[in-house]
Amino acid sequence: MAEADPRQADYAIMVEPLSEKDGGGWLATVPALPGCMGDGDTPESALADAANAIAEWHAAAKAMGRDVPGPAALGQWRQRVPRSLHEKLKFVAAREGVSLNAYVANILAESIGRTG
Repeated sequence: MAEADPRQADYAIMVEPLSEKDGGGWLATVPALPGCMGDGDTPESALADAANAIAEWHAAAKAMGRDVPGPAALGQWRQRVPRSLHEKLKFVAAREGVSLNAYVANILAESIGRTG
């Protein structure tokens, strides 16, 4: 098994259910690394399998002398929202003891099925 790269946790991993026709369970893909994926009976096991696949993908690419793309850079955009929504988000973030940016990022991550 390939040695884990400390940056592997920074890659976006998309987890989706597989249809019964495709065997059921869950599929986890790593868009930044073509062909890199994992699967499992649960979303968590698919994520763990994908994490192993990232390390193996890195080892195979290095063995072939190919460049290994790093995780995407920190994303940033500006989003205008109504003042009332902004105030509510600020209030909830403060109540949770996190920054507004961290709170909104967590909400977005949960909405696509990947926390972290």
